[in-house]
Amino acid sequence: MTRKATAPGSGSGAGKRPLNWPDDPENVTAADIDFEALAHVLANTCRRGGCLRRYHSVAAHAVVVSEEIEALDGLGEEDRRTLALHALIADAPSAWLRGAASGSQRAMERTGRLVSGIESAVREAAGLDGALEDEQAELLRFVTRMAAATESRDLLDGPGSGSGPGAAAGAGIAFPPLKRRIRGVPPDKAAAAWLARFRALGGQPGGDAGGTGQASGDGEARDGAS
Repeated sequence: MTRKATAPGSGSGAGKRPLNWPDDPENVTAADIDFEALAHVLANTCRRGGCLRRYHSVAAHAVVVSEEIEALDGLGEEDRRTLALHALIADAPSAWLRGAASGSQRAMERTGRLVSGIESAVREAAGLDGALEDEQAELLRFVTRMAAATESRDLLDGPGSGSGPGAAAGAGIAFPPLKRRIRGVPPDKAAAAWLARFRALGGQPGGDAGGTGQASGDGEARDGAS
């Protein structure tokens, strides 16, 4: 049912298969999802609408959050894997809604319906049963905001900018940054790291759950994203 993605970074060049790029947000189904194409779109999309001193993609951000989730204590192995996979695909709707303005209340409601439909299709294609429970969703939001605080520290002007390390995370609440550092990663490496992580988490049927880091150059990509 799901299109099988080929090796990370193989979507360009002669002899490579055409990618099924995210297109019509109105009629997205699980069968439409091409995770290699999705990885490239997210890797070519800069966080915060490009309001950063150095390029940091949505894909690289997703990898950071997913890795931090998987490193948490107090979660069962399957819960950790599932939550890490949810974290990796959390921003998938942006690949279909790129550049869409919220506008009126009616437009915002329509966008909300589209996001819900896209999320459902992507979860199904990734082999996830459904949306996160409230407690899991709150944990994911907290780690995501910590990653945003880390962006402020490492890719904006740092704590001395007047916004504070966690102010950009939203709601005026300062979230602590992660211990790791975030550095810019080129889009091709960010796409490869995202797709390798997706496969390592079992997001694709038949994907190789072991050794993907070496096969995709993930070690180099991780050095740049962390």
